[in-house]
This record gives sequence, C-alpha cells and structure tokens, in this order.
Amino acid sequence: MCRKRFFGTRSTHHGMKMLNTPNTKLEILPVADAALLLKYYTDNQAHLAPWEPVRDENYLTLSNWQLMLENAQTAFEQGSEYRFVALNQDRTEVMGVCNFTGVARGAFQACYLGYSISEKYQGQGLMQEVLTAAIDYMFQTVGLNRIIANYMPANERSAGVLKKLGFEQEGYARRYLKIAGQWEDHVLTAKINE
Repeated sequence: MCRKRFFGTRSTHHGMKMLNTPNTKLEILPVADAALLLKYYTDNQAHLAPWEPVRDENYLTLSNWQLMLENAQTAFEQGSEYRFVALNQDRTEVMGVCNFTGVARGAFQACYLGYSISEKYQGQGLMQEVLTAAIDYMFQTVGLNRIIANYMPANERSAGVLKKLGFEQEGYARRYLKIAGQWEDHVLTAKINE
C-alpha cells in the first residue's frame, strides 16, 4: 500500500507508539505533557461543547488530564484503548485527538472511534489525515476488523469526514447519547478492514 510510505511509525522516547503524518505527530501522550491537552480542551471548550457530554468542574484541571493520560497509557499497554493525540511537528500544540475505545477481541475484533479537532484547524483536511493514519494503525498493527463511528445528524463536518474515509451507514439510533445535557439521536457507521 502506498499509505505505508506516506505515514511512518516509530516509537517515542517514552516507549509509546508515534505515527507521523505530513502535518502531525500522533502519540499516546505521556503524562508529562498533560498541560498541552488541558490547553487544547480549555481553548476549544465552546467549540466542542455542542458535541460532547456535560463535563464536571474537575474536567479542565491539570490533575484530571494527568490522570486521564496515565489511564490512557495503561489502556494502550493492555490493548483496551488507543487514545491518540495529534500534535504539531514541534510538539508544542495539540491539534486534535482520536480515540479508539471499547476494543473487543474474540469473534468481534472491533472498537469505537471518537475524535475532535481544534477549531482553528477545521476545514484543512487535518482530521482526515490524522484518522487515515490512525485507522491504518488499528487495522494493520492492532489487527481489528471493524471500527464503529457514530455521529449526530446535525454534525455535517463529521459526516463528511467519515464518508471520505469509507465509513458506511449501518443504522440510526434514537436518543443514543446524552450530549450537552440532551439525549441525541445518532447515525451509526462503520468501516471494515478489507
């Protein structure tokens, strides 16, 4: 596949996997860099709020993100979750995130995908670039068969990204998740490792 030449993989100095794309570095972020992730969520709080659950007062604290990253590293080592952070090339800013959670093995070999991108980087093709590399990793390295991604019908940007990536609609779930304090319907999609 030509993608193999386009997206390189190497280990970071922390022993975690890092994927290189033309404009980003994708990492399982070390705890020492929790302030970068806190800044991402603080700067994008209003931008992300319509698409996320209501957060408690501890969410935007350094201690919360240190704990979240500690848990993400443990989950990565156990193969239960892969929470990638997309950094700019000099690792000074978080541009977006993509999380592969609920990894199921056995006969299913699947997971759920969630993602977001900084408001200032919208519309530049970066989310598609990041997800292309991360999905390739999940299929080729982790060995999954199916990645499930669900989005709210009003989220046209997300719908467009998933369609470009080859996700196919598989259903529609009423009152699927409580987002921004309201139960929201979701379009159910998946991409198969073919």
